[in-house]
Amino acid sequence: MLNTAAPIAASVLPAMLPKSDYRNAMARLGAAVHIITTDGPGGCAGFTASAVCSVTDEPPTLLVCLNRSASVYQAFSSNGVLCVNTLAPDQQALSNLFGGKTPMADRFAAAQWSRKATGAPLLQGAAVSFDCRVVRSTSVGTHDVLFCEAVAIAVGDAAHGLIYFDRGYHGIKAAH
Repeated sequence: MLNTAAPIAASVLPAMLPKSDYRNAMARLGAAVHIITTDGPGGCAGFTASAVCSVTDEPPTLLVCLNRSASVYQAFSSNGVLCVNTLAPDQQALSNLFGGKTPMADRFAAAQWSRKATGAPLLQGAAVSFDCRVVRSTSVGTHDVLFCEAVAIAVGDAAHGLIYFDRGYHGIKAAH
């Protein structure tokens, strides 16, 4: 059990961790790979992310972390909607495309898309897609943490996914 009776004095805490140490440690934290998309008044945009997780199921809410210096930042801020498309193992090339400097039109031309309630692009063949509206945002360091309420879901045909671990992609499948 966590003892919350006496907080640790700031003067006793070690200095801030070096960025390289933190990044090397995070490489050991496996995470699902997603393409986050949006469309609306701010334009159509998308990026690759692993910083996504569930917050609560009532209401169904995810969080997505978005770097404020990212080229897609303004589109996501303006639109207020997004779709979290969790990738299948055969979509690794698409992850690389959305994670690079490829022009936005070329990124979207590389796959098939549909739309649900919010109008954000939903990736055909994704393991699962969460169509969301952004209900809250908070800034932490270099990123905004977007709290996203799912308003529609599309589940893929097979239980499989793509994870990023130790600076590499790994396909996973459900054990039967």
